[in-house]
Amino acid sequence: MNLKHLSGKTMLITGGTGSLGKNFAKYILAHSAVKKLIIFSRDEFKQFQMEAELKDDRVRFFIGDVRDLSRLQRAFSGVDIVVHAAALKQVPALEYNPFEAVKTNILGTQNVIEAAIDQKVQKVVFISTDKAAMPANLYGATKLCAEKLIVAGNAYTSEDGTAFSAVRYGNVVGSRGSIVEKLILEKGAPTVQITDEEMTRFWIDLEQAFEIVLYAIENMQGGEIFIPKAATMKLTDLFDVLAPNAKRNIIGIRPGEKVHETLLTPEEARHAVEIEDYFVILPEHLSTARQKKGVQKLLKQGKKLKSGFHFTSNSESNRMSQKTLLQIVAQMEKRLRNK
Repeated sequence: MNLKHLSGKTMLITGGTGSLGKNFAKYILAHSAVKKLIIFSRDEFKQFQMEAELKDDRVRFFIGDVRDLSRLQRAFSGVDIVVHAAALKQVPALEYNPFEAVKTNILGTQNVIEAAIDQKVQKVVFISTDKAAMPANLYGATKLCAEKLIVAGNAYTSEDGTAFSAVRYGNVVGSRGSIVEKLILEKGAPTVQITDEEMTRFWIDLEQAFEIVLYAIENMQGGEIFIPKAATMKLTDLFDVLAPNAKRNIIGIRPGEKVHETLLTPEEARHAVEIEDYFVILPEHLSTARQKKGVQKLLKQGKKLKSGFHFTSNSESNRMSQKTLLQIVAQMEKRLRNK
C-alpha cells in the first residue's frame, strides 16, 4: 500500500501500547515517512518496553487516559491524524463492571472528538468491532454508542475542520491474548474448552487490520464506517488445526456471547456500498459539502447492496481455508519467537 499521504504528518494512536496500536506503530514507522508518531496510553511500563523495542527518533510517548479531556487536548496539539484504538474490551469483565466501560469507551470517545476539534486535528479514525452491530453485550453496546458519536462528530466541525470516520472488523488473528496465541503457546494441550460447537467468528490478520485503517485515512471524508470483507471460521476449525488431539469440553456460551457475529446489518446495508475489498456504510446526515462530495464519489465507485443484505460470520461464501489459517499461524509463530 502506498503511504505517501502520511509523509510529513504527525500521527497519534490512543491505546498505542495495545496489540493493534503497537503493531500498527511498527508498520507505520517501517513503511511511511511520518514526521512524528505519538503513542498515547495509560501504561508507563508498556511504553518503556515499546520505546526500548522501537528505537526510532520519530516516536514520542504520552502517558494519559482518554477519560481526561485536558490531557487529550495537550496530547493532540500539532497532531494531523488520530487513530482512536483505546478501549476496555474484555466482555465478561465489562458485564461485571459496566460503568467503567461507559467511562472509557463512550465518554472517552466523546473526549477524543472534542479534543480533536479544539486542536484542529485533520482526521480521526475510530477502531470499532463487529460486536457493535446488533450488540448482545455491554462492550458491543458501548462501541455502538462510540460509533454514533464519531459519525455525529462531523456535525460539530467546520467545512475544512476535523473529519471523523470509523472502521469495524472482527477478531484479529495474532492479537495479544487471542485464542490463536493461546493455542500456539499451549501447543499439545490435552484439553480445550469450547463454548458452542456451531460458534463462528470473523477473522482478519494484523496486516489486513492495518490496511483498512490506512484505507480509511486516505479515503474518508467524514461519517463513513469502513468494513472489510473478512473471512469467517468456526471456532472448532481452530482446534482442528492447532489442537487436533485435544479432548474437547463443551462449557456453554458465556454471558454476553453470540453464536454468530454480524459486521453489517440489513438496516445499515440500505445506505451502504460495496467497493473493492470493503463495505462502506455511508452517513445518513451530511453536515458538510466535503461529506456530500465523498458520498457521491462512493456511490459512483461502489455498488449498492441488495435489499435485506447482511454480512454475518456463519456465511459460507467467505469461509477461511485451513491452508490460509496455517499460513497465518506460521507468521504468528515467527513473531512470537522474535519477541
